[in-house]
Amino acid sequence: MRAGLLLLAFLAAPALAAEVAGVKVEEKIKLDSGELVLNGAGLRTKAFFKVYVAGLYLAEKRTSAGEVLALPGAKRVSMRLMRALSAKQLIDALDKGIRENTPAAEQETLKGRVVELSAIMTALRSAKEGDVIALDWLPALGTLIVLNGEPRGKPIAGEDFYRALLRIWLGDDPAEERLKKALLGRGE
Repeated sequence: MRAGLLLLAFLAAPALAAEVAGVKVEEKIKLDSGELVLNGAGLRTKAFFKVYVAGLYLAEKRTSAGEVLALPGAKRVSMRLMRALSAKQLIDALDKGIRENTPAAEQETLKGRVVELSAIMTALRSAKEGDVIALDWLPALGTLIVLNGEPRGKPIAGEDFYRALLRIWLGDDPAEERLKKALLGRGE
């Protein structure tokens, strides 16, 4: 009987997805002709509002921000919205996160690409509850913004830009410390 239970648990395990705040988060995704694994997932809150469930996908799991930033290959930050957000709210949050986690000299080199990101987000106009916004790093293309599985705008060049985006959640002054720990697989 014990062997039967072990077999049942083994067979059931691959089908399970992570769940955060009632949102199922895929354990693995296909991106850039490869497979990425969920490094961690957590809930972003502001005041007492649930804003989004974020997931960080990497080629292999890492537990420190430095390791994630140095890891080569494709990456994804996925956000399933728990409430509607305007383009301005999205832009303001991304811009603030980059400003607070990027040295001033580097911010200067990113300025034009932040404008490109703002233009893509402005074109979205808004995102509604349940929408999924993904920020993908594809080494051959750059940073790609994806809304509900559909790429938006042109890819934004430079891995330095994608690292600046990652630091919004993983930097020294992250969007939310609890979310940073969750994305690094260290609990929510």
